[in-house]
Amino acid sequence: MSTNQPTTIFTQSWSLYDLITAYNYMFHQEIYEGVQKLLGLRQDVTRYRLMDLGCGNARFMAPCLLKYPPAYYEGVDLSETALAEAKTYLAPLTCPVKLTHNDLLTSIESTQDQWDIIFSGFAVHHLTPEDKTRFFNAVGRSLSKQGWLILVDVVREEHQDRETYLNHYLQFMRETWTKVPPEQLEEACTHVHDHDYPETFSTLQNMAIAAGLHAQRIISRYGQHYTLLFSPVNLPTI
Repeated sequence: MSTNQPTTIFTQSWSLYDLITAYNYMFHQEIYEGVQKLLGLRQDVTRYRLMDLGCGNARFMAPCLLKYPPAYYEGVDLSETALAEAKTYLAPLTCPVKLTHNDLLTSIESTQDQWDIIFSGFAVHHLTPEDKTRFFNAVGRSLSKQGWLILVDVVREEHQDRETYLNHYLQFMRETWTKVPPEQLEEACTHVHDHDYPETFSTLQNMAIAAGLHAQRIISRYGQHYTLLFSPVNLPTI
């Protein structure tokens, strides 16, 4: 399998990501329980507009949206296979749903809409530092006054370089992802080694502040897997 593009491993074999999530190797169950609680804190439940960048098949987001429904949902992903599955998972929603085959940076930079929530799960770390800056700037332009960016992603420790992070994360994968067939595990490790560029929280904070997102908070952390919340205004007590 070629891995020339950051998302190739998933656009060509979405079943691998399903296998990883089925065994909760990246803490999806705990993370999305937290995301659901965040949505429940909104004062505009049933009225908020949500853009999901790198939505995948929306398997974990769909139950959150069913409990705290939006007025409008748009999911963006490069995997047509995942988007086809997302259509099924999101079918119970009564609000308008749009599924867009595109990359997340192009979508957020080109949107003309204002969003109450912009969500991205395990996708932004594929961007270069320059593109992450573009991402935050576009989010800052696209959020409503009370809007939130909910960012689920891997994050480096402060003062930890990328090489050290990768060594630790690849060890974590090889020691704990025991249900993934060896060939697929090595494909996943190659993908991480070649395409993962996580930042430290302080770097993400600085990017956010420069984009006008002056409030930031760590909502949860499971190993290197974080849920982060950013907003132009003060955040609620959580």
